[in-house]
Amino acid sequence: MATRQLLVLASLLVLVALVALAACGGDRPMIRIGPPPAKATTGALAGPLCSGGACTCAKGPDEAGFPEGAGLKRFEIRLGPTPHDLWATLPGHVLYKSAERPEMCFYVDLPPGKHTVELRASQSTGVSAAISIFELGAKAKTAYATFKFSCGSPGGVCSFEELDGKKAEYQGVKKSLHDPCGSTKIREVVWDTGRPPDRQVPDELAMRFVMQVYKFEPDKSHGDPSCGAGDGRRRDEAGEPEGSEAATPPGS
Repeated sequence: MATRQLLVLASLLVLVALVALAACGGDRPMIRIGPPPAKATTGALAGPLCSGGACTCAKGPDEAGFPEGAGLKRFEIRLGPTPHDLWATLPGHVLYKSAERPEMCFYVDLPPGKHTVELRASQSTGVSAAISIFELGAKAKTAYATFKFSCGSPGGVCSFEELDGKKAEYQGVKKSLHDPCGSTKIREVVWDTGRPPDRQVPDELAMRFVMQVYKFEPDKSHGDPSCGAGDGRRRDEAGEPEGSEAATPPGS
């Protein structure tokens, strides 16, 4: 009898622990926050504006050039403005913005498929982070506003309330296309933060999302009011129905 009572008690304790864990985690996936990467940019950068692991920010969408390889698309990844160190990692690349420069641009060529990107910030007094990604359209000679995130940028400190607002903002993006004229969707946006015991702002931030790059080449300029009406046709052109994976997800 005593053994049976102990088993029942153990089961109840496990159930209570699971309920408590679910209550703490909510419905937001968690990211394990490790130490920031090394303070260096690694991986191949693309185009005439890049040299020696750094790039100059383009003044126009065609100044950064376009990929020579078949099927590739060029993206501008802009870190900042912020007075803090920032990192963006994606398969084969670590992009580092130093605290000495408020804003830095990087140009990378990506094939169609899914590419996981992670933004990392770490600052003991509270983080300030910002990232903007632009797809450079070779056909329309335009820059599509693929994704933008900022919290505490440019000169403030990121707050938990501001992050909550970003969550609501991203949930309202139709068909995961932040720019309906472009060919790249942003999916699975999640983040996690650190919180020192004596502060009300995060001192660590890790944000992760997936860029789903489609094969078709968009031919309308950024801001064209007719964009979005032919989304189903465009998926057919891409040969990638909704939810398909055109390439092996990075890291697999």
